[in-house]
Amino acid sequence: MTKAVRYDEFGGIDVLRIDEVNRPVPEDRQVLVQVRAAGINPGEAAIRTGAMADIFPSTFPSGQGSDLAGVVVEIGAGADRFSVGDEMIGFSELRAAQAELVLVDVDNLTPKPKNVSWEVAGGLYVAGVTAWGAVHSVQLEKGESVVISGAAGGVGSLAVQLARRAGATVIGLASDSNHEWLQSHSVIPVAYGDGVTDRIKAAAPNGIHAFIDTYGGGYVELALALGVAIERIDTIADFAAAAKYGVKTEPGTKARPGAEVLAELAGLIADGHLEVPIANVYPLTQVRQAYTELERRHTHGKIVLRPDPTRTSPSDKPFLHGVPQAQEARQSRRSLSRRARPEQCRRDP
Repeated sequence: MTKAVRYDEFGGIDVLRIDEVNRPVPEDRQVLVQVRAAGINPGEAAIRTGAMADIFPSTFPSGQGSDLAGVVVEIGAGADRFSVGDEMIGFSELRAAQAELVLVDVDNLTPKPKNVSWEVAGGLYVAGVTAWGAVHSVQLEKGESVVISGAAGGVGSLAVQLARRAGATVIGLASDSNHEWLQSHSVIPVAYGDGVTDRIKAAAPNGIHAFIDTYGGGYVELALALGVAIERIDTIADFAAAAKYGVKTEPGTKARPGAEVLAELAGLIADGHLEVPIANVYPLTQVRQAYTELERRHTHGKIVLRPDPTRTSPSDKPFLHGVPQAQEARQSRRSLSRRARPEQCRRDP
């Protein structure tokens, strides 16, 4: 038997539980992955409440989660390009990633670089592919200006860096507590709230060319008020506004398969060109506490579950901004991330 997150009905955090389930058996072109880390995402909470039942119908009992990183422990037929012991980054299409053991299709995996921590790898898929897709969908060119709302969140913190790598001037909307982090990545921080339109115009006197909304709550209307063309606005959070105004909601997988994007992003992280901030790490058994923090909507970066936080491997060394602890002991607790130097974020892809 093995542990997995389950729920039997739509509802709030209280419907989540940890179940003992049978050990999964891989079928054709599947491998069984022992999960070392699994990220959590706002979309999962929306699915769990039933708010997205028309788009993502559920059957019960339901599992939860897409993001994962772990070690291959069993191989099905047609999956012989993998070996037991391979360390992988991937995703579940069956809402099953928040578990000790997960079946994963071979096309949904890519090797994990040795110098990328489990927490960073396990939280990469949804936020990384979404950020990649949003940046590509607004077709940024060197020298253009883009506004990104929720700029320090799980998706936003990656989108601002990818937009800088595209050569854009990036204005990040975020709370004051996150402005220092944004500035360290060559992003112009702007506080949200009353007067935000005037602050954005002051930060970009030559106008705004594109807008990426990762937060919702009126930012599509703000983008239109700033004169941004409809085809250069992308929202990942306000689908009602997207339907009303015809702006984009394109996921990254529409342009390229998710595993290919994962491989690209993992390479950037391994080479020090992309940081994935980790807001907090919880054991799998504290899944309710993890989603309680997530649903406050004020985290800087990703929240990650560790099915077995006591397990160790070469990739389990303490990481501070993605390098071994002995090299960076002076850094803060929010250190499980891979930090890029600001000048690296200015390079073209």
